[in-house]
Amino acid sequence: MSRKLRIVLEYDGTDFAGWQRQPGQRTVQETVEDAIRDMTGEAVFVRAAGRTDAGVHADAQTCSFTLEADIPTGGLLRGLNSILPGDVAIIDVAEAPADFDARFSARGKVYRYLVWNHFVRAPRWRRRAWHVRQPLDLAAMRRAAAALVGEHDFAAFRASDCDRRTTRRIVRRLEVDRQGPLVTFEVEATAFLKNMVRILVGTLVDVGRGRLPEETVVRMLATGDRTAGGMTAPAAGLTMLRVIY
Repeated sequence: MSRKLRIVLEYDGTDFAGWQRQPGQRTVQETVEDAIRDMTGEAVFVRAAGRTDAGVHADAQTCSFTLEADIPTGGLLRGLNSILPGDVAIIDVAEAPADFDARFSARGKVYRYLVWNHFVRAPRWRRRAWHVRQPLDLAAMRRAAAALVGEHDFAAFRASDCDRRTTRRIVRRLEVDRQGPLVTFEVEATAFLKNMVRILVGTLVDVGRGRLPEETVVRMLATGDRTAGGMTAPAAGLTMLRVIY
């Protein structure tokens, strides 16, 4: 008898070509699906709450799949982690209702982006943060970020190859904080467009270093003009923190 399972993954995305399986590329999805096949003998499709891009990390990526094998959840947790490589781990396995879907049952996601803001690089943050040498105006970034909270058309904040049918999203909160040289952007939304967080951060950082006026984000929301904004921030600074159900 088939059973629906929910797993939560943590991974360092540095050496992955993103979540989604791609021919000839090392991906998180393929790595996890292969581990399940090696342990159970079953070929399964693992659906993730969000398809993280190449180089993006996850503290709690939620996934779902259907399995025939009658292996206890604790046994799956231990067995799969003994097979998986060191840069990905399953931190929880649980039975789920038959209609649970990691992607379509989600009610929101939270991402964090880290910037190391110091003229000297920090090797310990090399794989987890964007190194920005110029001083950043925290107050200016917070004022610009406030304009992004709420329901808006985020067409100007997506990758050119984003395939989502609608670009309207609800950003529930966008917090900008600083602890010494480490600047943290934490974003919660109902859903995200491709590269949305990285474009938000890239634009806010350009506001913070004085390259763009604070009103830029308002103009981008109104016009949908991606070229008015800042760069797409590097993938290394982005982490999926959690999925809300």
